[in-house]
Order: sequence, then C-alpha cells, then structure tokens
Amino acid sequence: MPVINRIAEFADEVAEWRRDFHTHPELQYDLPRTSGKVAELLRSFGVDEVVTGIAKTGVVGVIRGRGAGKTIGLRADMDALPILERTERPYQSQSAGRMHACGHDGHTAMLLGAAKYLAETRNFDGTAVVIFQPAEEGGAGGRMMVEEGLMDRFGIEEVYGMHNMPGTPAGHFGIRTGGIMAASDEFNIAIEGQGGHAAFPQNTIDPVMVAAQLITALQTIVSRNVDPMRSAVLSVTMMRAGDAFNIIPQSVHLTGTVRTLDEAVRDLMEERLKSVSRKLADTFGAKAEVTYRRGYPVTVNAKDQSAYASSVAGAVAGADSVNTSVDPTMAGEDFSYMLRARPGAFIFLGNGASSQLHSDTYDFNDEIIPVGISYWVKLVEGASGA
Repeated sequence: MPVINRIAEFADEVAEWRRDFHTHPELQYDLPRTSGKVAELLRSFGVDEVVTGIAKTGVVGVIRGRGAGKTIGLRADMDALPILERTERPYQSQSAGRMHACGHDGHTAMLLGAAKYLAETRNFDGTAVVIFQPAEEGGAGGRMMVEEGLMDRFGIEEVYGMHNMPGTPAGHFGIRTGGIMAASDEFNIAIEGQGGHAAFPQNTIDPVMVAAQLITALQTIVSRNVDPMRSAVLSVTMMRAGDAFNIIPQSVHLTGTVRTLDEAVRDLMEERLKSVSRKLADTFGAKAEVTYRRGYPVTVNAKDQSAYASSVAGAVAGADSVNTSVDPTMAGEDFSYMLRARPGAFIFLGNGASSQLHSDTYDFNDEIIPVGISYWVKLVEGASGA
C-alpha cells in the first residue's frame, strides 16, 4: 500500500500547519501556542477525547475505531531549539534565537495529519492514542508523561515514534531491533590544584596541566576498556580555567558527554571515568571531583514491534526503501522512556539531502509529509487487521 490517496489530497494543508509551527517555535515545556493549536485541530477533526496539561503542555488525543482491539500509542515531539535561524525561508522563525532545527514541527504536523485521517475514516479496530510531547530537547518530557500515568491512563499497549533523518533519501525508512539511539549522559570534573605565579610552576600544582593530561587519558577508556565490537563515545566539550596570562589558576572545570548503546557499557564508562579522573589527578598532587549525571536511556526497539513497523514501512514506501538494519546513532532521544514503559519501535524517515539536525540552516522536507502520515495510519489500521 503506497501513500494513501486521501492523505495526498490534504498534504498541502498539513504542510501549512508545519510551516506555521516553524514560524512560531517554542522551547521545552513553554509551548502555549503550539499545544493550543494542536488541541484545537484535534477537536476540529472530531477526535473522541482531547486531554491537555499532561507534562505541563503535553496533549493527548484518543480516536476509537469500529470495534474492540489494541490500543496503539503514536508519539510526536513539539519543542524547538535555542538556535538563531539562517534558512531565509518565507516561514522562518519570528522568534529570535528559537528555531525548529530538529524537525519537530514536521513530526507534529504529520501526526496531526494521521489524527485527521483516522478520525475521518475509523477504518480500524481498537484505539489510536496520538501523543504530542513537550520538552524532548533536554527536558525529558517523555519521562514526565510516563511518570504522570500516560500509559495506564489511556490503556496503551504498544507505542511507536518516528524521527526525520537528513542524509537518508527522502521517504525512505530506517529501523533496527535493539538499541537504535544512545544513552546520553553528562559529566563535570572539577580539578583542584594550587595556584600561583606562572613564572614559578615548581611552587604550584598546575590544574591546567592535569586537565590536559586527563583529556587525553579519558579517551583511552573507549579505546582500551570498551569491547571494540560495542559502541561508546566520550567527548570533553568545555574547559574553564584561569583569568590571566601570568597566573596558574587554582582550579579547572571540564564538562562533556558520554554516549552508549547498552547499560553494561554505560556502567563501565561511568566507573572508569570517575576512577581515571581521580587517580590521574592524585598522581600530580591534585584532586578531581566528578559529577556524573545520567540523561536519556538507550532507545531500545522491541523485536516484534520492530518487525511490524518494518513491514508497515515497506507497505508504504516499498521494501527496497526500508533499511531494517540501519546503523544506530549516538544521539539521544527521550522516547526511550516510553519504550521502557511499553514495547514498541522508533523509526527514521529520510529527509533527503538537507542540512543536518540542530543546524541553523536545517529545514524539514515537506515532500515526506504524506509518507509519514501514511505510515502512522497503516500502523494503526494494520494492528487491527484492517
């Protein structure tokens, strides 16, 4: 089943919603306009139940089919990023320093399109629950929705997510069983030395030198402690030290991120980072205090739901346009919390040759809208055997 004809008919309308969201980006949980428009549209479609205020500004719509069957959750993220846009599109952001640079405007619009079609046709058994989530970009809105009872309140049995992917041909899909996106953790290391005059380093314990040694040493955790058949990334991304050219500072602060694809490697990376930091600093007479904050967990696709999602994607785009063993990405995704609560699958939808995600020149490709909507619809209809 290729793109559904009825969906192709109203795809331009969905693109207009998408461009409106793009023009008016909002951040994290502060989404009054975005969530308000989502709720308004859902009501206009005749969705059976529209619930607002979950996870502050989250919106959930319930669409009941023609008879008893599974309850399937479909999730889209709504928030933008704190980036100054440089696309120069007619619909570019009107809020300086805010931009839909990850395609959440497109994700939201496509799920609204699916809600419109499902409410109009009701060609399925069971219930479709459309989930519009705030604060994917660092705010863990997915976790908050789960903690506030999303799955139990709406009786969700399986849950599915989708994200556009620049560089993948437009309208093609990518999916894999198991870890598809990485756990995203943050570390801060405070190195305490003994400051003094830069002309007399022998009278100091130089924390800058310790930091330089440590940045190099931390890279050996991945190269020498992690099984080369498994994946991990450690990046030091910030270093703060000193205020003058002729003073060795008292302290240095390092900040960075660790990305892993399974919990055993995640545990190993945390333990070794703490151990290497403290022991190396001690070697030079300094001290290192490590704060390690676990962020989003690994996004893990369940076996059966991944196979089902793959078959639906193949029915929409053609089997040759679905990569069922796509390489995982080391970026993080808080849909992972929903997949911990219920079995399901997260899939990538190709955005074509666009700028990369989180780039100030990125834009969602409106040509893939009917493909994404058709995937959502057939996911629901196929689960009921329609």
